[in-house]
Amino acid sequence: MNWYPHVTVSTIVEKDGLFLMVEENKHGRLLLNQPAGHLEKNESLFAAAIRETLEETQWRIELLGVLGNSLFTSPTNNTTYLRVSFVARALKQELALPLDTDIERAIWMSENEIRQQVSRLRSPMVIHDIERFNKGTIYPLELIQHL
Repeated sequence: MNWYPHVTVSTIVEKDGLFLMVEENKHGRLLLNQPAGHLEKNESLFAAAIRETLEETQWRIELLGVLGNSLFTSPTNNTTYLRVSFVARALKQELALPLDTDIERAIWMSENEIRQQVSRLRSPMVIHDIERFNKGTIYPLELIQHL
């Protein structure tokens, strides 16, 4: 069996000191995550980040930059994820659109509120991305080339 990492994207959307988060139902537990999901066949990383954010939060966004990459092997399923994280600006909420079936709600949370619920985080990448965002190093979108 061939091993390969699962490519995922996430989006950090900050507004007035609050981060756009999703509360998702995974195996009967309500977990917190940034808008995130898997890259689909023939999809660019940019398109995946925009699509996942809209599907999970009802927010249309504009990508501003690349936050970075993370490699994480989940202890629950032994799957390795290569996550590309983006920084984006919220443009418009589309309340008429349905949320993904496993998403309970989108919620704006402060970093302190997120840290108080660390046991509910989907993975350590959630808080890691917020810490990277707070350091202020954001790379240009041109860092990623889709050929």
